[in-house]
Amino acid sequence: MTVDRVSERAGGRRRRTVKRPPTISIVGAGRLGTALARALAAKRYRVEAVVAGTKLHASKAADLLGRRPLALASTQLEQLPSSDILIITTPDDRIGEIATRLAAIFERDDRKVKGRGADKVNRGRTVIHASGALSSAILRPMRAAGFGTGSMHPLVSVSDSLQGAESLCTAYFCVEGTPSAVRVMRGLIHSLGAQSFSISADNKALYHAAAVMASGHTTALFDIAVEMFTRCGLTARRARSVLLPLLKTTFENLYANEPSRALTGTFARADTTTVAKHLKALSSPGMRDALAVYALLGRRSLGLAEMAGARPESVKEIAGMLEETGTLENE
Repeated sequence: MTVDRVSERAGGRRRRTVKRPPTISIVGAGRLGTALARALAAKRYRVEAVVAGTKLHASKAADLLGRRPLALASTQLEQLPSSDILIITTPDDRIGEIATRLAAIFERDDRKVKGRGADKVNRGRTVIHASGALSSAILRPMRAAGFGTGSMHPLVSVSDSLQGAESLCTAYFCVEGTPSAVRVMRGLIHSLGAQSFSISADNKALYHAAAVMASGHTTALFDIAVEMFTRCGLTARRARSVLLPLLKTTFENLYANEPSRALTGTFARADTTTVAKHLKALSSPGMRDALAVYALLGRRSLGLAEMAGARPESVKEIAGMLEETGTLENE
């Protein structure tokens, strides 16, 4: 991905266009922001500035990059360089505030440039946020200031900036925004070696809920399974070690097959006797959450089992058992 830089020879007689990678500033140097800065810097993008809550935090993030960028506190947005691309990776509830502040800064500063408005001076520049739940509409003040606006959310779990930078290079990114911003984002993603897809801005919340279901809720479900193992006498640490290989093979099955074919075990077989034993064990004190989750996901698993050809009579019998469990919970 490159941008055009026009240069002029002495006397102004000849002009030529030089291609160069776009410059980038990151506003929000947390785990995701720092990981993204590291990944882009590794692909020879020039990260000009990183912004964090404090200058010390920003400096620590800047130290992790090969070519040390300007480190700024969130109170120093006025000192941001005129980067081609601004990427906002703050928490969701700060994005609107940051966009409004930046738009005001650019509007004020750019009026000094031969009396031109910000919408003309900033044309060709892009601002992106990395929220999964919010659409690019939150950046409306920046769009009014002449920026292309978009959202670029990676479907990957980033727990630290080092591993996260590597994970971003194989992730799928969900992108939406103005046509110019989408082109810019796709260029960045392609440069990382990652892939992208687009959805309507109206569906961002639903999209993000699906991501939480696949990632965050899987973690919560795993935690319930660990708790159940501790009731069997294992330590939590041992339970995690025992369960993780099982979870790994489940993911491998999902990579190789559609869900109805990837499903294995009790519900795939529509094993009524085993389901009855499970429900009895989960009816013990302190197992309310585990029982509710088992029944809810069991109904979904039954649907998958039916698609894969499970015996209709057994599916119906198990459905009745799960329904009865739900009724008892509500009493």
